[in-house]
Amino acid sequence: MRVLLFSKAATRAVYHKQYEHLAAQPDVEELLVVVPPYWREPHVGKIPLEAVTPRGYHLQVTPLRWNGHYHFYYAPRLPRLIRQFRPDLVHIDEEVYNFATYHAALAAKRSGAHAVAFCWQNIYRCYPPPFRWFEASLAKRLSGVIAGNHDAMQVLRRKGFTLPVGIIPQYGVDTELFTPGELPASPPFRIGYLGRLVPAKGIDVLLESLKSLPEDCEAWIAGEGAESPWRERAERLGIAHRVRWLGAIPSTHVAAFLRQLHVLVLPSRTTLRWKEQFGRVLVEAMACGVPVVGSDSGEIPRVIGDAGLVFAEGSALQLANCIRLLEEQPEMHRKLAQIARRRAMERFSMKQVAVQYVTFWQKIME
Repeated sequence: MRVLLFSKAATRAVYHKQYEHLAAQPDVEELLVVVPPYWREPHVGKIPLEAVTPRGYHLQVTPLRWNGHYHFYYAPRLPRLIRQFRPDLVHIDEEVYNFATYHAALAAKRSGAHAVAFCWQNIYRCYPPPFRWFEASLAKRLSGVIAGNHDAMQVLRRKGFTLPVGIIPQYGVDTELFTPGELPASPPFRIGYLGRLVPAKGIDVLLESLKSLPEDCEAWIAGEGAESPWRERAERLGIAHRVRWLGAIPSTHVAAFLRQLHVLVLPSRTTLRWKEQFGRVLVEAMACGVPVVGSDSGEIPRVIGDAGLVFAEGSALQLANCIRLLEEQPEMHRKLAQIARRRAMERFSMKQVAVQYVTFWQKIME
């Protein structure tokens, strides 16, 4: 089959290995990946397309209108690209209530192609028009939907999506790039965080936990967003000297960052509008043989499984206890590191995810 895949997330170079695995599947005759030249992430800034060399698939860069506006943006040239490429299936990496999905799905249907969307939204919400209309229309026009987590599938069912729904991660992890390294020397015991520097990610919980941990524990915090509020909080807590701020890390350097850690923490906190939808950094750390600790927000416990520890979201004390266990019990640390690598290989590798994607596409084509 000929597949056109449209994704704003494809600005990240590390994700393109996933497209190589997709293109290598026997049932994929040709794959065209359509990506914007940049994405303007709210509260973060402009994220340009990183340098990539397509192998086995085609890459087409096309501008977006209303770039940075999640619900309104779209790719005005996409219908023409679909007509030119003549795909059997168009995969749209976007929620079913956004205009970009509606716009792309209409173009796919007019060209006689199947259309599939990808959804993360794991909280049931009633949207105002026109977004509610997009949902209702796409429930009939799409051939299938891939949900990134179990709760997202339940939301789709409640919304009346009776079409095929698969539960598959948006991207797997490159287990050839994300590999274990030598366990870093200790002290200090390095507790890492990588992600957006926003309140919902629970950075305050991580900083608070340091107060209950020995002086030889450090937090290494990397990600996109404003550091100053968190730096001020660390100063007020009296632990600023134990925090390293590393800023935004290119996706191609993430593996090297993770190998410097003793543990990776994802302390996300559920809000009225958001709960953790997957936690990609968890599987990247697991592939590097780094034990992970996460809150019980959203999909985190399902992703971690038996490869790490889970604490009640918002509890700095429970988080500190989990970290202390890993610092004080080397055998537990070693065992979880091994389980983490194995779980990443067996369940979340890019090869495994590519097989799941193509199997789902084939199912709806049939």
